[in-house]
Amino acid sequence: MTQIIARSSGLPIGPGTKITLHFSILLTSGEMIDSTRGNEPASFEFGDGNIGPGFEKALTGMYKGEERKISIPFMSGFGDRILDNVRRMDRKDLSGKVKTLEPGLVVSFSSPEGELFGVITQILKDKVEVDFNHPLAGKDLIFDVSIIDVEKLQVS
Repeated sequence: MTQIIARSSGLPIGPGTKITLHFSILLTSGEMIDSTRGNEPASFEFGDGNIGPGFEKALTGMYKGEERKISIPFMSGFGDRILDNVRRMDRKDLSGKVKTLEPGLVVSFSSPEGELFGVITQILKDKVEVDFNHPLAGKDLIFDVSIIDVEKLQVS
């Protein structure tokens, strides 16, 4: 589902552009996950890695003043849930990280790639189940965007 609400002329979003926009990310149920609306708009350079490739692809070709609601299938958003990313760990390994273990708690771990976050999903007698999948993995999303500006990047 891509619904064009409004469009203007000018420079289309693509390589070599800086984009300023307001966005909302919603589950297909309509539940709001994140939004810049009511706050400062977001800005980024096309291809700089600040947004995922599926979201960037959805913006490609849009213009200043254009608004769209775009379906982002889970594989183009945050990917599929990977069962191997749900791990059981010894409770004692987490005792120094948090005072109270409870489902839904986000815990930070150090890894060779940097900081890694996991969500505690289950507390067992001597083990804790931690889900290292992105919280939106496996979920289809709606990307509601309003393009405020599209500028040509200055080459230095």
